[in-house]
Amino acid sequence: MSEKKWFIFYRDEILLTQEKRLPCSPQLPKGLETPHAYQELPEVDGVKNLAVRSDVLPDEKWGYRHVGLRASHDVLPLSDFRLASKARELLHWDEQTRYCGRCGQPTDRGSVISKICSNCGNELWPTVVTAVIVLVYRRSVTGNRDDDELLLVRGRNFPGNYFGLVAGFVETGESMEEALVREVKEETGLEVTGIEYRASQPWPFPSVLMSGFFAEYKSGELTLQREELLEGGWFKRNALPVIPGKVSLARRLIEMWLEE
Repeated sequence: MSEKKWFIFYRDEILLTQEKRLPCSPQLPKGLETPHAYQELPEVDGVKNLAVRSDVLPDEKWGYRHVGLRASHDVLPLSDFRLASKARELLHWDEQTRYCGRCGQPTDRGSVISKICSNCGNELWPTVVTAVIVLVYRRSVTGNRDDDELLLVRGRNFPGNYFGLVAGFVETGESMEEALVREVKEETGLEVTGIEYRASQPWPFPSVLMSGFFAEYKSGELTLQREELLEGGWFKRNALPVIPGKVSLARRLIEMWLEE
């Protein structure tokens, strides 16, 4: 029986071995109760990958440690972290679609990533929520690159004391650029121009696709939306506060700006 790689989630944490790696074995690793849900994942280099949602936390005697998915980025190979992110999103989708949203009856598997209502035939597929994140910068009036400034904010829901970028969800009927302009205006009171797409990132908390942009300050005085933001301000390259970790698109965008 061939080895399988197991992406086992208990609540929002993934189980790793003491060596901080994913368990690999032909069968579900020892110490786990019958899982609540299985989810097939794409094979990688001939190795089968399976996602599991467990309703119980295995006893520590079996040698597992449980780590938050975000924190696992710092210990797992990038390819494993990306597949773990996909696993978490699919397990969330499976949990949220046990019943049909049209008629309320139980759903059955149609394929690895689809379900069919047992009553009305409604098909259900994993959905992705679109969000934008924007690095707003302000050029120095002297033309000195070191005096350019970056807008950073600290949100009430940030899991730490770091400063990040303005971000928000795209609403129905909006383009990503329109959502960006609206979010910046709502959260900071500022107008921006020169919008430029830079990069994107799947963000499995739980099922978001983040699209990252640069935008240049146009006008306005910084006025924070206190319901969402605790702090915010303009920072020069050589005087940045604590910024997000490398797992995030925010960090990637900030590093792009610093290098340009």
